[in-house]
Amino acid sequence: MNPVVEEVTARIIERSKPHRDAYVRAMRDTMENNPPKKRLSCGNLAHAYAACGQGDKDTIRLMQSANLGIINSYNDMLSAHQPLQHYPDIIKQAAREIGSTAQVAGGVPAMCDGVTQGQAGMELSLFSRDVIAMATAVGLTHNMFDGNLFLGVCDKIVPGMVEGALAFGHLPAVFVPAGPMSSGIPNKEKAKVRQQFAAGECDEDKLLEAETASYHSPGTCTFYGTANSNQMLVEMLGIQLPGSSFVHPDSSLREPLTKAAVMQLVKNTESAGNYRPLWQVLTEKAFVNAIVGLLATGGSTNHTMHLVAMARAAGITLTWEDMDRLSRAVPLLARVYPNGEADVNHFHAAGGMGYLVYELRRGQLLNEDVVNIMGEGLQFYQKAPVLNDSGAVEWLDDVSSSSDTSILRSVDEPFDTEGGLRLLEGNLGQGVIKISAVAPENRVVEAPCIVFEDQNELIAAFKRGELERDFVAVVRFQGPCANGMPELHKMTPPLGLLQDRGFKVALITDGRMSGASGKVPAGIHVSPEALKGGLLAKVKTGDVVRFDANEGVIELKVSEAELASRPEAELPVRAQNLGRNLFGGLRALADRSQNGAGVFNQYIDF
Repeated sequence: MNPVVEEVTARIIERSKPHRDAYVRAMRDTMENNPPKKRLSCGNLAHAYAACGQGDKDTIRLMQSANLGIINSYNDMLSAHQPLQHYPDIIKQAAREIGSTAQVAGGVPAMCDGVTQGQAGMELSLFSRDVIAMATAVGLTHNMFDGNLFLGVCDKIVPGMVEGALAFGHLPAVFVPAGPMSSGIPNKEKAKVRQQFAAGECDEDKLLEAETASYHSPGTCTFYGTANSNQMLVEMLGIQLPGSSFVHPDSSLREPLTKAAVMQLVKNTESAGNYRPLWQVLTEKAFVNAIVGLLATGGSTNHTMHLVAMARAAGITLTWEDMDRLSRAVPLLARVYPNGEADVNHFHAAGGMGYLVYELRRGQLLNEDVVNIMGEGLQFYQKAPVLNDSGAVEWLDDVSSSSDTSILRSVDEPFDTEGGLRLLEGNLGQGVIKISAVAPENRVVEAPCIVFEDQNELIAAFKRGELERDFVAVVRFQGPCANGMPELHKMTPPLGLLQDRGFKVALITDGRMSGASGKVPAGIHVSPEALKGGLLAKVKTGDVVRFDANEGVIELKVSEAELASRPEAELPVRAQNLGRNLFGGLRALADRSQNGAGVFNQYIDF
């Protein structure tokens, strides 16, 4: 096994031991003292199955087979979640065919970061993860279910569902995807039109035409942002069927895969005699495997927070230092936009998850002694699903080759010897950068900074022609406590355009960038945030900042004496309309970014 992976895994296990032991003990106690259905009174049970058909009622009341809970994030505005509309009916029928039952336990909110980019709703985005975790718990707290199915795809939905599922970690769980939409216009062409619009070289009609050609049908957006990183992660964690993440919604495989998820979940329930609860699956070793997958594919920076938050819900303490250390040892095996021109459909066609796992195993980069929904070990996850003669899913041959080495490569010939993530440290605090999409010549910038209080100020300055120079943009008061830590994706086109014009530019912010953070060096998630004592609150326009992604440095070149004499800037007054006022309590509770920016970390006590 790779010595760095082994070392980091051991360190996480040792660091997490008190909380992890308490979590496992709590899950075991829950199963013993509050087993599903067994403690419900006749009145409780009658309420719980009142709306069921007589056949399902008869099955449930016998208490001899599994009743499955479905947590659904369906809505028909999110393209990725629209296919989930009919999944509950498919799941219920599949359960009946094997003598079990299923009920929709509850729905969770699912917002689209693509719709809310640059809008007020983006200030609710990160905290929607915590709301989803709590909504998941509300649905499952009826204690009617022997196992749980989670229907979710996009950015905050899957991490929130994982956190909620872990609160019921005494039960087995399976995540069920919907798949990506068909490829639209190339992502590079879309990005070019965005830059043209930012430069005033095309009008809104052309921009809308390009965006519509890119996001055009049901399914996940095809670039490798947070949504598709989610799908990779849940496979690597072992809670989603092998090879199921990037199967198209209309593929002949999709419905059989959903039925197979039901069968696998029932097999893992206590009533089937093969009890495999979620706490046994989501271990320290499984989370390390997920981080390795994220690094090997150049996945979303949002997961530097989501993985920490998910792991905490399992009593596991991950740090950014762990991720940085692993990144130095894990090679980059995939080039998918924004760190390449291919999309996830091309990645899947080239060999996809099966080949990725095959190569990571061959390179001894994964913890092999793990449990997943398929059983013990990782051998199933290097196979691709196929339909057999009866129309059911089977996993047959290993995916041992890539059909396109410009997209997916072996550990022997990687795109880079390191993964796509780097920890940034200095007197400005701690942050992260996704370097896999940043050209080596653009990774070091030392220049005067320009301070902005939000991204709209930067965009306005660009339109006035004030940014035609080398500079480091400091965009502050964008952290979890300040305004909910929105993604600041609208800055990408103007900064990218300035870089293309030959200027050395970089960004430092206590906010987030998109899961599709691109070619401009961006130090994000900087913590402590400006509102909570971070040095960002004392930075002035004209101060020299050194940004060195290679060495992992974000340094304000101002003397300590000068900084001590400076007052902290005050939080700008911002509108609290469009639902933002309802999230004030969550902003007040939010933890630091490196702790996952969760709102209930302090209340998780096993």
